[in-house]
Amino acid sequence: MSIQVLDQEKVQSGSARNSEQQPAFANGFYANYGKRALDILAAIAGLILLSPVFALVSCCIKLTSRGPVLYRQVRIGQGGRPFEILKFRSMTLQTLNSDLRITIAGDSRVTALGKFLRRYKVDELPQLWNVIRGNMSLVGPRPEIPVYTAEYTPEQRMVLSARPGITDPASLAYRHEEEILANQGDPEQFYRTQILPDKLARNKAYLEKITLRNDIRIILKTISSSFLVTGKTVVRRAL
Repeated sequence: MSIQVLDQEKVQSGSARNSEQQPAFANGFYANYGKRALDILAAIAGLILLSPVFALVSCCIKLTSRGPVLYRQVRIGQGGRPFEILKFRSMTLQTLNSDLRITIAGDSRVTALGKFLRRYKVDELPQLWNVIRGNMSLVGPRPEIPVYTAEYTPEQRMVLSARPGITDPASLAYRHEEEILANQGDPEQFYRTQILPDKLARNKAYLEKITLRNDIRIILKTISSSFLVTGKTVVRRAL
């Protein structure tokens, strides 16, 4: 069985342009000022409105498995600076610090509740606090762990010029990433050589044209895709 990653949302930007001919990311009022204002207002509103969800999920995590409610992991943010990303814990306490860097569908480390949290992206909600602190944005390149960012090419490092985000175009394209990886003989190598470069290309294109309209579209699409059982996917399995 082979898997083709289809580009359903082909970015129609001038990909032939090199990094010296374009800014690291879009300049403009929204990109420089409005985006951060939206982040703060939306994150505060989200934390307040979703506080019952936070309380419920926290109780469920404590009642169903041993360990902390929140999981912290070092990621690389804007300017290459490390920070601790927050998530609701979705794995067993014994495997939190395992050597595996990626998660695949059916991963035995994920708890029963964790599968639900990850399926609907509820585990990402604590990152609203990262947004308020200034570590992250609502929309921006998803932050990676240091071992991956250390291998970025100079052109790929352009994604580190902006705050990382809770969601981004690559997250939408690879909504079923864990399923893709589960069908690979070497998931780690496939992620490094196939998925990650494509993610970085998509996010580089996003940073070149940051607009309020595009950010709202990505946020709404992320919310809808998280709660739709079926939908379009970038994965096609060919026998």
